[in-house]
Amino acid sequence: MSEPIRVRGSVVVPDAELVWRFSRSSGPGGQHVNTSDSKVELRYDVAASKALPEVWRTRALERLANRLVDGRVLVVQASEFRSQWRNREAAAARLAAVLGEACAPPPKARRATRPSRGTVERRLNNKRHRSELKQGRRSPRGE
Repeated sequence: MSEPIRVRGSVVVPDAELVWRFSRSSGPGGQHVNTSDSKVELRYDVAASKALPEVWRTRALERLANRLVDGRVLVVQASEFRSQWRNREAAAARLAAVLGEACAPPPKARRATRPSRGTVERRLNNKRHRSELKQGRRSPRGE
């Protein structure tokens, strides 16, 4: 790959830490598909990576626990294109997206707030109005 895989900010995964595997894609494709290895499998050992800061590595290992093989290797596959080169680009982009999301800082905790008095009054007035409308549609009880 010519482009390095950028995780977040200035953090880049070097090519030395990536393992590429190629195989034949499944599905229809004619004579060409029987001879070309266009399916791409990209493996990245998150636990042994020197590129990720320690905090990010632990965060990624924790968040990606159900996706990791043997609890340490992240595997991404791409086979949607007919050319191996485009599948390589797709796998690299997918790996960058997964790692970027896994290494992101946790969202800010939500502070509980109360609705304003005006909002509460408007809501209750709307409910009262709806109730009156529906009651006006009812038929009288005696008939």
